[in-house]
Amino acid sequence: MRICIYGAGAIGGYLAFALAEAGADVSIVARGEHLAAVRRHGLCLRTAEWERRVEVEASDQPEDLGPQDYVIIALKAHSVPPLASRITTLFHDQTAVVTAVNGLPWWYFYRHGGPLENRTVESVDPGGLQWRLFGPERAIGCVVYPACEVEAPGVVRLIDGDRFVLGEPSGETSERVLKLAEMLKAGGLKAPIRPRIRDDIWIKLWGNLSFNPVSALTGGTLEQICRFPETRAVIRQMMIEAQAVGEALGVRFAIGVDKRIAGGEAVGAHKTSMLQDLERGRPLEIDALVSSVQEIARHLQLPTPTIDVVLGLVKLRAVTATSQ
Repeated sequence: MRICIYGAGAIGGYLAFALAEAGADVSIVARGEHLAAVRRHGLCLRTAEWERRVEVEASDQPEDLGPQDYVIIALKAHSVPPLASRITTLFHDQTAVVTAVNGLPWWYFYRHGGPLENRTVESVDPGGLQWRLFGPERAIGCVVYPACEVEAPGVVRLIDGDRFVLGEPSGETSERVLKLAEMLKAGGLKAPIRPRIRDDIWIKLWGNLSFNPVSALTGGTLEQICRFPETRAVIRQMMIEAQAVGEALGVRFAIGVDKRIAGGEAVGAHKTSMLQDLERGRPLEIDALVSSVQEIARHLQLPTPTIDVVLGLVKLRAVTATSQ
């Protein structure tokens, strides 16, 4: 089984390590010092208890890696469209594309069955580029739960978690998703297959939609923004508005708003990924996490007043951050 991880940073590096441990023929697309370190010393995974290295083929030229059975995209959503044509150089006729990316995926309405069947999400996939180049029939959903970071070039630290939820857009348990789940499990990961992967996407998105922009605007950790009454109220209202959108699409929310907020608070003094990106001068992952929900709400003619306000503020915050 040939598997390429496109974007072998924190999450991608963790996946590459686990799959190599399982015996898959793993390659990664990386760049810069991280790529150089992996080539020299292998890919290192570090936890609080142990540290191990694996050898993986690594390149910044995907066209040199050859056709793959699975391509796992582990990039920020806004990074994918400019690279789409290069990603396709890894495909053969049956290559599956696994979207280990936060937010609403570009294939969301493929095999959806609702009124927006086969509609592209412009804020995630401008001009339907990924839909056209990748083909939605290749897509396998993946909801990422572990917390990892690149501690040094070639070194990924696993902070917490080992669960990657998988699912076909159609809800079927296909041979290709079964094989991938088995390989991930052989590498020590949890990889449940969900018949309703969109429910899992929305539970994760629920937190990303609200926690991330509020933390970026305030500089607060998850614990702080969930405990401070005024920011908690904003987060709660954003979640209520998003839930109405999700339910209009047929999503079932297995937990309530307050329990989801409590889960964020329990993480403690952790900075969200959007706040970390802001502090490091990186582009913010706004569209896949927030704009996408607003876009769908507009199609459904549902109001999202709090989401609209926070989205406008965080978009300007991203602009002012780059001009400082």
